[in-house]
Amino acid sequence: MEALKSAMDQHLDQMADLVQKLSSELRSGLQPAYENFMGFFHAIDWTEPWLMGMMGFHVLLLIVAVFSRKNTNFQMGLFFLTLAGVRLAEILNRILGNNWRSFATQNYFDPHGIFLSAVWSGPLLVIACLILVSHFFLTFQSPSFLLLVHCQCLMISSCR
Repeated sequence: MEALKSAMDQHLDQMADLVQKLSSELRSGLQPAYENFMGFFHAIDWTEPWLMGMMGFHVLLLIVAVFSRKNTNFQMGLFFLTLAGVRLAEILNRILGNNWRSFATQNYFDPHGIFLSAVWSGPLLVIACLILVSHFFLTFQSPSFLLLVHCQCLMISSCR
């Protein structure tokens, strides 16, 4: 019994050591990502009117998505509209990159579209995911769906 207790203690010590090493590696590995994000965040002048307008658009779109969550047809239209906005981000990046002097103080639009992906496509994808999750919850909690599942269960059990 003493040998088993000793083996368990060794195993627990080994596991605690592994968890501690993993935790320290994750913390040290995430530090450069955090520094890059903060550098990106501080490099942007968030007071530019066009950026404030884009953020306002995203907030307004989120409010519309939340308040229209029970209107399925409108939600699906909004869902596809947000996905179309993400799809058009490449074209939008090219157009804005060619004309940035007319509305911005600096050129944020790199050829790979990293900036526009972060400030345009990212929020649109988050809103699209929220719409999708909301739609799934409404679908699976609706009485007609539950009634359909119950009827199918009864039909299966009556066939046996």
